[in-house]
Amino acid sequence: MAKIAPSILAADFGNLERDCKMVNASEADWFHIDIMDGVFVPNISYGMPVLKAIQTVAQKPLDVHLMIVDPDRYIDTFADLGASVLTVHYEACTHLHRTLQKIKSCGMLAGVALNPHTPVDVLEAIIQEVDLVCLMSVNPGFGGQSFIETTYEKTAALKALISKKGAKTQIEIDGGVTNQNAATLIQAGADVLVAGSHVFKAEDPPATIKTLKRF
Repeated sequence: MAKIAPSILAADFGNLERDCKMVNASEADWFHIDIMDGVFVPNISYGMPVLKAIQTVAQKPLDVHLMIVDPDRYIDTFADLGASVLTVHYEACTHLHRTLQKIKSCGMLAGVALNPHTPVDVLEAIIQEVDLVCLMSVNPGFGGQSFIETTYEKTAALKALISKKGAKTQIEIDGGVTNQNAATLIQAGADVLVAGSHVFKAEDPPATIKTLKRF
């Protein structure tokens, strides 16, 4: 059974506490938190003060996804703000191994995100150091985008790499996840599904989370 991580980027920011409490009460496993800087991706989301506010309400692990340049500058900060998982982009890290070691030394699980155009084999030499790989199934920066169909093949290729190396890495899918593609993604090897608009724009978000959890 896959973990479900509702993406707070799609929440109602006028009622953020209400939406966080909904996630607490639902069958969701993690809060997925997208931090965007307007440089690495063409959008700015929210930063430390909003994450701190979420952390005071959240009763489930914070899965923090940094879509920023130079993420090393902020690893200690996000550890202090309560992140359980900290994911950096492969494309933003010159010294990825060092970055992963720093994340782990701060007591967090270390994640690596790959943009849609980045092949999974770039992680072959380091996969055993990675706790979670976040495959972007949309181009990062904005919520509500359409799912990129080649993600199925990419998920299967990553699962094969993890098995080949004897790693324990989890596979997370981020972008365009719905009840229409969840089962196929899990069959391909996904362990964590990030769902934003599909959950928060639904008539009954807890029921939608429950449906995703059943695949």
